[in-house]
Amino acid sequence: MFVITSGWESTVLLEIRKLHEEIKHPNEYPFHIPSIQNLTTLRLEKKVTFFVGENGSGKSTLLEAIAYQCGFNTAGGGRNNTYELNASHSMLGDYIRLSWLPKITQGFFLRAESFYHFASHVDEIAKDHPSIYDSYGGRTLHEQSHGESFFSLFQNRFGRKGIYLLDEPEAALSPAKQLAFLSIIHELQKSAQLIIATHSPILLGYPEADIFSFDHQPLGTIAYEQTDHYQVTRRFLENRKKYLNELM
Repeated sequence: MFVITSGWESTVLLEIRKLHEEIKHPNEYPFHIPSIQNLTTLRLEKKVTFFVGENGSGKSTLLEAIAYQCGFNTAGGGRNNTYELNASHSMLGDYIRLSWLPKITQGFFLRAESFYHFASHVDEIAKDHPSIYDSYGGRTLHEQSHGESFFSLFQNRFGRKGIYLLDEPEAALSPAKQLAFLSIIHELQKSAQLIIATHSPILLGYPEADIFSFDHQPLGTIAYEQTDHYQVTRRFLENRKKYLNELM
């Protein structure tokens, strides 16, 4: 049974505000995405926050912009992970402001789609500083399966007080590993803040988290049972033959 740590003392990022007046081309990408276009201020009131929505709804775009403002590498990593990746610069990042209490510089941005490049970056550092592998399970991430490498990161690099931004962490995790990851989220939220963009109905089931739907305007919270992720998955599991007959 989960027991949620009470209080707000460990949470550091309180508010995200878009700088409307500084955007010169509001009809261009990414500013024309409905969720970004209608964004004014987003208040974060929980230690665990989920961003949900269809592909292209803007959830990853906003998460990347937050990472940019935190000083994290927008290709994935923390403040000290400096490596280049095409199209890794956040186009929205210069047009939001974050309100902190207090501001914190520790944390990590996990970007599932570019994790391979991050693993290669760690290997480059390890040529001169092999002890860096201690933060990733003791060996190169490339010698671990995709799911193992994610868990090595979660279990070894995460854990200190900070803010952790995770873009679709379920991409490499089996359903059983996603359930195990709920325990990691639970341990992290005791001293850190997490913002997670996900399609996983399992991860979204974490208790007492805020879920922001990017499919509804303006941005606002939605109950777990009201998410498409929960409803579609439940209907399919309960009526698999009917769904397959209609689809095929």
